[in-house]
Amino acid sequence: MPMKPLEFDHRYGELDQVISAFLGQPADDEEGRSSEALQAYLRHTWHTRPWAVAIAEQQIREYSRNPPGRLRRRLAEFYPVPDVGLPESEIQDWLVRIADHLKQSVEDGAVPPPSPPRTHWEWRARFPEAAQFLGGWFSQDMPDEFPDHDSAVRDYVTTTDPQLVARTAGELRELRALGLDESQYTVALAELGMEVDPPAPLAPSAWLVRLAERLASSHAGVHGRPAEKSAGT
Repeated sequence: MPMKPLEFDHRYGELDQVISAFLGQPADDEEGRSSEALQAYLRHTWHTRPWAVAIAEQQIREYSRNPPGRLRRRLAEFYPVPDVGLPESEIQDWLVRIADHLKQSVEDGAVPPPSPPRTHWEWRARFPEAAQFLGGWFSQDMPDEFPDHDSAVRDYVTTTDPQLVARTAGELRELRALGLDESQYTVALAELGMEVDPPAPLAPSAWLVRLAERLASSHAGVHGRPAEKSAGT
């Protein structure tokens, strides 16, 4: 039978994070040179969960040493490596190279400098709530569900926990603070799931500023509302 979530995370949780960073990206890691996908994983993880890099190295190396046999495959008690563009015969050696890169990064204390995300995985890992908001409320179906952008924002605010709304506002501010040009912000919004244009005549950067302000003010309104007076006061 398939493993329970706790056991899966214990054995493969961080391995899965690393492999997810490679989906849609070339798995072209070589000795002495890591791929863009692995660099994205290291850049994000070092700045958010630095201890997880060593866990990933351990899990990947253990998996490469003990690939699942037929019994574990039949019982589904293993981690099925998704298609990363490599023949199955090359996966084991590739995993060893990944583990070596992770080990070297930890031993050298090689923390990648902050930079804008460079892969689809990194955009969504860095801005998870913004991706949920933009992808959920500004998909290609938005014009069929809402009369305009403001209506979509109002629906998000009224149906989402205020703490998540505040977190989204913070992520949008951080996104705007990257200092990208307008074409790069267009790419960023698309990577985060937005499939419609910002409302005219706003450019993507100005739309982000308006969104962040709107979400922040709605959160302040909820938590800054004075308490209602009790009867007889």
